[in-house]
Amino acid sequence: MSHLTQMLGLVVQNFLSAAVGIIIVIAIIRGIIRTRTRNLGNFWVDLVRTTLRILLPLSLVFAVVLVSQGVVQNLHGNTTVTTVDQASGTTEQAIPGGPIASQEAIKQIGSNGGGPYNANSSHPFENSNPITNILELYAILFLPFALVVTFGVMVKDKRQSRLLMAVMSGFLVVVCAWGVFAEGNGSPALTTAGADQSISTTQSGGNMEGKEVRIGTAECGIWAGATTGTSNGSVNCMHDSFTPLGGTAPMLHMMFGELSPGGVGVGLMGMLKNALLAVFIAGLMVGRTPKYLGKKIQAPEMKLVTLYILAMPIALLAFAAASVVIKTAATYQAGPHGLSEVLYNYASAANNNGSAFAYQSTGTQWYTVTQGIAMLIGRFFLIIPALAVGASLGGKPKVPTTSGTLPTHTALFGLLLAGVITIVAGLTFFPALALGPIFEHLSL
Repeated sequence: MSHLTQMLGLVVQNFLSAAVGIIIVIAIIRGIIRTRTRNLGNFWVDLVRTTLRILLPLSLVFAVVLVSQGVVQNLHGNTTVTTVDQASGTTEQAIPGGPIASQEAIKQIGSNGGGPYNANSSHPFENSNPITNILELYAILFLPFALVVTFGVMVKDKRQSRLLMAVMSGFLVVVCAWGVFAEGNGSPALTTAGADQSISTTQSGGNMEGKEVRIGTAECGIWAGATTGTSNGSVNCMHDSFTPLGGTAPMLHMMFGELSPGGVGVGLMGMLKNALLAVFIAGLMVGRTPKYLGKKIQAPEMKLVTLYILAMPIALLAFAAASVVIKTAATYQAGPHGLSEVLYNYASAANNNGSAFAYQSTGTQWYTVTQGIAMLIGRFFLIIPALAVGASLGGKPKVPTTSGTLPTHTALFGLLLAGVITIVAGLTFFPALALGPIFEHLSL
């Protein structure tokens, strides 16, 4: 693509997609705090304010910081240089330019991912040094967590936001640690091939296949957890080269449904839907009408929450199953790793992510169409029921809190919420994972 196409097309969409995520979750919060009204705000007003007052200023400052650290920012084409190594017979190399820092800023802040150089954030022109690596990682996580704080301010109960943030952070830390541990221990296949995977002063050690030497296994594992917990596909290492155990971590993280901390706005939106489900289940167990922040949670809300929770798994598992069963639909590697690639690709598409188990060829007509449909389901079939829940709650009066009301800011509710998320994901995806990455790991 030309620089102009990327700036007027892709970058604009990067801003608008992030803005939509923010204003959707703000609309839902308005439904919780307002009473006897279905007015959740004005979409156009919120879109303009979010873009001009939040995303543009943050992106401008972050782009300048990236430029100061060596990230490319120009309108040049290729720059031809003479190579240092003359022995190979190639004496010249074309180095691409472009407005990279400005695109990188909104790509990370808006939880978008991808990148002009195709290698995403493993490319030194996009992620040039350890400083940019940690800053970009911070940019990915900043707004999703900031919106949780916003939730506590808007409902006038910061204990609620601290509880949700603790659950989000718990999942994020576990998945990141899982990836770091699995990749740091290395691959048995590489050990058999004679590769030295030990950690020393001269090498980071572990499974270095598909990773930048300057980044290593630890930062790769943390980044993989952060980008699959959000809707950001800006990988700094290749997930298809992970060990089976390591590859399970980012795949399962997406299967939780963008919750830890999720995309910009989308993470809080998903966490609130699971909180409503947890409250409803707790109410059923004790025989009381469930309430969340003063609003009764009844059958209409739960039907919409069910639609929200089922949309992504249906898109993921239905298309993945069709890709494996229909012989003329697609080709994939034989064995459990091939199934893992298919599962990961549809998990990425249905969860607005963009990363991939890249060996799987997705440029066929089958994958182009089905992954496009999975993307649409993973967006609109979440937005529509989410807004409907907000409108339904907004039309209800607030009811007083009594001694029988389940407190939703305690550690007990946090454990219940984490348990509901884990059980729903486990029941939905464990059979597929057992046939894919788990079987591959046990067969090593």
